[in-house]
Amino acid sequence: MENFNSLSLIIAKDFEVEELGTETMLRARLIEAFAYLLDHNISKMMNILYRADVNEEKLKTLLISNSDLPSAEVIADAYISRQKEKIETRKKYSR
Repeated sequence: MENFNSLSLIIAKDFEVEELGTETMLRARLIEAFAYLLDHNISKMMNILYRADVNEEKLKTLLISNSDLPSAEVIADAYISRQKEKIETRKKYSR
């Protein structure tokens, strides 16, 4: 639960997300947000991914290898994964 709270706080810096009870709900909201950004404001989406330090080459590879999934879903998963990595790194070095 602590990791979810940390994840929610980090994501709230990039997105206006209301209190979401589960990671599944948060993921669904992010998929919607990335789908909107893909269609309406790709530069904002790229800026969010850049600030989150999502590896561009890794993301391209994920999009190609998961071409059967909606792009917004792949992007949201990559974003969440990177934020989780950052949480774990902070925990590791704060001890």
